[in-house]
Amino acid sequence: MRVFVAGASGAIGRQLVPQLLAAGHEVTGMTRSEESAAALRSTGASAAVVDVFDAEAVRSAMAEARPEVVVHQLTALPSKFDLRKLKELYGPTNRLRTEGTRNLIEAARAVGVRRVVAQSIAFLYAPEGDAVKDEDARTFEDAPEPFGSGVEAVLDLERQVAGAEGIEGVVLRYGWFYGPGTYYAKDGSTAEDVRKRRQPIVGKGDGVFSFLHVDDAASATVAAVEGGPPGVYNVTDDEPAPMRDWLPAFAEAVGAKRPWRVPAWLAKLAAPKMVVGLATTLRGASNARFKREFGWQPKYASWREGFRKGLG
Repeated sequence: MRVFVAGASGAIGRQLVPQLLAAGHEVTGMTRSEESAAALRSTGASAAVVDVFDAEAVRSAMAEARPEVVVHQLTALPSKFDLRKLKELYGPTNRLRTEGTRNLIEAARAVGVRRVVAQSIAFLYAPEGDAVKDEDARTFEDAPEPFGSGVEAVLDLERQVAGAEGIEGVVLRYGWFYGPGTYYAKDGSTAEDVRKRRQPIVGKGDGVFSFLHVDDAASATVAAVEGGPPGVYNVTDDEPAPMRDWLPAFAEAVGAKRPWRVPAWLAKLAAPKMVVGLATTLRGASNARFKREFGWQPKYASWREGFRKGLG
């Protein structure tokens, strides 16, 4: 089928486009630069150089591509995860998830797109109750800033996709990405921070993370393009894990010393509230519904294997 990928040159897009082509689909990738467009064309895909905030240009590009399915993978995350610049981390991506999504949905409806598959996050659940959440759990709308505005923007995206008239909306709440092109790659900024021992285990390290390799994010997206019921789904690996378990394993995988341990009260004096919350109260996500409905299995069922073999 004909698939239009917005954000085709991002960390997921770079894995997704080849997988879609290998599955026999006709792909048009949307990107903002001619350099990225050339890279897309070299894979066998078509390319559209478009700014998503130019609504008319988006509609024109979709009209030319005539897609049956649109995949929304747009983000504007900085190359380095800098805890001192959290507002910069979320602000541009929030706009993509609100205004950018609106332009994509309007263009998709105008050209008769059947299905839209969109990126969301699986670490948006309220830090209460069970350590691992399914899709029906309460989301963290009252989170401290700047994460609160990030959750609000993600939920706006989800409502737009799920509520688009005449379109099958599939929202994929991805876990924490690792692998090539991500913060959790061997050459990523988180790996650098861990090597410099800038990322400690806070308190008991109870915050539960659900990870997802970028290859598995792409394969799950292909499955969502090809079928399955509309809805909102967690897409993660099979082993949600507390920080005290996964961070030492990640440190070993990137050649770092074992992380420090820092009391929670001390971390609260030195780090943003959001960061301490992630380390101590974050909830993981269950992938059971997506696996059941789409027949999907991750290549890396656990971060344990993925950290050893798949960091790039």
